[in-house]
Amino acid sequence: MPGNETKTRQHGRLAREIAVSDATRVELSFQQKAGIFSHDYLKCCAYLLSVEPSRYTYTKKLYSKLIETSSILEDLLDFHGAKNNRTWYYYRELCAAVRHLARAAYSLKHIVNRLPFYDLGDTSDFEKEGDATHDFLVTSLQKLAPAILQEAGKLKLPIPKDAYTVEDFPRISTPDLLKPDIDDEETGQKTRSIVKLSTDFINISKSFEDMGVNRPLTVREIRRIVPASVNEVEIRRFEMVVHNLQSAFDSYVIIGGFRRGNRRLKRLRGYFSVVLHLLEVAGSLLHLYERHLHGVGFKSVYKKVRNRLSELVDPDVLLDRTVNHALLYANSFLEQGKDLAREVLDENLERGSITVGVPETMGFHSRPSLLVAKVVQHYGGKVELVVGDHRFDAGSVLDVQWAGGKIKKENIKKVVFTGDRRALKDLAVLASVNYGEDAMGRGIELPKELDYLR
Repeated sequence: MPGNETKTRQHGRLAREIAVSDATRVELSFQQKAGIFSHDYLKCCAYLLSVEPSRYTYTKKLYSKLIETSSILEDLLDFHGAKNNRTWYYYRELCAAVRHLARAAYSLKHIVNRLPFYDLGDTSDFEKEGDATHDFLVTSLQKLAPAILQEAGKLKLPIPKDAYTVEDFPRISTPDLLKPDIDDEETGQKTRSIVKLSTDFINISKSFEDMGVNRPLTVREIRRIVPASVNEVEIRRFEMVVHNLQSAFDSYVIIGGFRRGNRRLKRLRGYFSVVLHLLEVAGSLLHLYERHLHGVGFKSVYKKVRNRLSELVDPDVLLDRTVNHALLYANSFLEQGKDLAREVLDENLERGSITVGVPETMGFHSRPSLLVAKVVQHYGGKVELVVGDHRFDAGSVLDVQWAGGKIKKENIKKVVFTGDRRALKDLAVLASVNYGEDAMGRGIELPKELDYLR
């Protein structure tokens, strides 16, 4: 039948195409594929040498192309075992360095482009430090480019004759902004989501403080904490948490862009974003340092390549920019954002009050006061301990102990907590077990609901 004959011809043609495709795959050697996969990458390297660095020549589109081409080339090299091959290992390491420097530069460029929309107040010092970091990234890429082209020549890879031009890498920004004709003033703004995300931001800020990057550090000080306590794993963990926080904020609080809507919420979102991209910068640079410039093995070939790479990408400057720019300002913006998050949280909290007994026998001494404060701090909302006409901040250990002195002096048996209903619920549980103590003042096991206090 005609229909069957047509199908047979189609199947035959498909089979021949597959056969030709398979033959092509078999015929291409690693050397040939290395040349194909290096082509656009080497064109980028040639471009880096042909132009003077400026906002018009080193753009997000350039960094995107560097990330794309170096990533696929690195995949090819790793698949064929370049990490364990003396001939190809240096070329592979140069490729990895370009990838991570370009990723850091891309994130940094994103911050520069979006900073006017973040509404973060005076950022002049931050911008100055950002310029210094970008200069380091650019300088490093410029040093890498001739080394890469020279190594490609040694490996007998074809050097592209055609070249990229400035027109191939235009900037993202233009004078023409689209008309904001979608009103997102109230869209997706749910009180419960605002409360949760504000609380999460406050807790992330507190957790990040523990890294101890709250002032500029010397290189010697930095080397004591990197990678011992400050390393790619830790930074990527924070990056993931902040990324999830921003995604949830965009999904459930503010769906539209930065230009219209609730300015306080959008400013809070600006803190999420700038911190996220600073962590991306830090994560990329820490990966480059830990995996390629620091402890890369004891074999002589690894040491030799590491030393050659260190001459092109200065490890000390990389560490300085990672810690004294990316991480220091991530900590600073988390701290600033925490204050705004508390304001937003207080505006959206569901409030209430409870009346509970005071700790038996020993009153509000150190342990009960600490547990009360930790419950309040866990949720981030404001809670007050009311004793007669006096109000004390229940999130402050010292304030609760001051209240405890008044309670003991006046022999008060019941007190009132007022404020964030979430914290009040847990404070009621805490009070039901005598604030975690027995009659002798010894600690007891807390209920499961209060596991976060352990």
